[in-house]
Amino acid sequence: MNHNYKKYIVFWLSQAVSQLGSQLTGFALILWAYSQNHSAMTVSLMSFFNYVPYILVSLAAGAFVDSHSKKGIMLVSDTIAAICSVVVLFLSMSGGLRVYHIYMVNFVIGLTSAFQGPASAVAVGKMVPEEKLAQVSGMNSFSGNLIMVLAPVLSASLFAFGGLTMVLVVDLSSFVFAFAVLLLLIYIPENERLQDDKKSIFEGCAEGFRYLARQKAIFTIIITMALLNFFSRLTYENILSPMILARSGNDSLTLGIVNAVMGIGGIAGGILVAAGKFSKNSVKMIYFSAMLSFLLGDLLMGMGRGVVLWSFAGLMASLPIPFINAGQNVIFYRTVPTEMQGRVFAVRNAIQFCTVPVGILLGGFLADYVFEPFMAAEYGVVSALQLLVGKGAGSGMAVMFLCTGLLGSFFSYVCYRIYESHAE
Repeated sequence: MNHNYKKYIVFWLSQAVSQLGSQLTGFALILWAYSQNHSAMTVSLMSFFNYVPYILVSLAAGAFVDSHSKKGIMLVSDTIAAICSVVVLFLSMSGGLRVYHIYMVNFVIGLTSAFQGPASAVAVGKMVPEEKLAQVSGMNSFSGNLIMVLAPVLSASLFAFGGLTMVLVVDLSSFVFAFAVLLLLIYIPENERLQDDKKSIFEGCAEGFRYLARQKAIFTIIITMALLNFFSRLTYENILSPMILARSGNDSLTLGIVNAVMGIGGIAGGILVAAGKFSKNSVKMIYFSAMLSFLLGDLLMGMGRGVVLWSFAGLMASLPIPFINAGQNVIFYRTVPTEMQGRVFAVRNAIQFCTVPVGILLGGFLADYVFEPFMAAEYGVVSALQLLVGKGAGSGMAVMFLCTGLLGSFFSYVCYRIYESHAE
């Protein structure tokens, strides 16, 4: 086995521990913030303030990543995130923590993630042999979804036992472990002329755009994934939890089961990808997996009226996601030159995720002010929709899932045809 690949496995495990700590804090902060004012918009804004700086700074981060030590960037980014956790810890212990402090912390973490994300992506390409790239994507999906299953349960338990303080202490402990592993055990190869390749942030951003403009097939993937990200964030980011709670009589156990099954679906998909059980046609794998996720996941979630169908829908929504990620990673790592990857990945992140905050805010607005009031009105079409989704609170959000299921699956197929036309 390649020596760097062995080191990558150690790196992957340590980063998974650190990500678990971060997710524990993220979930605990949601619990804490919601307890302050019981506002769903507060939770949405927490995500919003994390995504916006990430997207804006990503445009300029690529050149910096390409011309500086990837390991150094990750160490500094992790340190800044840890400092933010320490600040929250002291504010919490002193009784001075406020919701706007969380917004500020998420803003700073979004800034650091704009550098850490491309640095980590480039590091993968340097440490992992080309034939292992898809499997590594599966490993990342496996660990990410396992964390998704474990974090809410562990965080809620720690929060109930020792409050926000205990959660933050565990998070900081995971940071120390991952920082030590990265600093002492991991070697990331760098370009030979690293110092000579330094460019201004604007020049690097422009080079990333120019490269993608010449690679129309790759640019098509980025644009189409931005559209599909928008549809997915309209519902699953904000609407899933309120809809299930509204339709189950505020049964948190039902919500927990559905979320757990979604995580299990992602774990299963990650295992399949890591085991090499994926299509050799990466483009078909991306778009047909997305189509399956929207068609079975969103549609069944909207029509479901109990934990069994909701859980099955969650499984069908999450199982294909690792295949989408693996397909993208294989195409990008095989196509983009190593010395350009930081710039290209940074521009990709900015474009591909620019629709996420729009979807987050628009989803909440449409649920509260459009679809829920519409389904409570006495229109003829409402009666027809009620045959599919039922009546009462949450039915409007269920209709939103029907819409994203139909539109998302339709545009997944259209996006595939667009890619095929540009690739010819």
